[in-house]
Amino acid sequence: EMEVWAFLGYGAAHSLREVLTYKSDDILGRSAAFDAIVSGKRITESHTPATFNVLVRHLRGLGIDVEFIEAASMQ
Repeated sequence: EMEVWAFLGYGAAHSLREVLTYKSDDILGRSAAFDAIVSGKRITESHTPATFNVLVRHLRGLGIDVEFIEAASMQ
């Protein structure tokens, strides 16, 4: 968490987003980002990192129900 605050403190929000999404343990997102870079297109999509899925499984194991809400439905 301290690294995240350091990135934000130096105004590196775009680098932080890249590290936490495309270059994280999101295998599909990393592959899609690589393909977009190679073909000269913009990186547009990000998938759910595997550690988030592990967190959800742990919470459900504790009896805490996790519900996913799409960003479009929140507005």
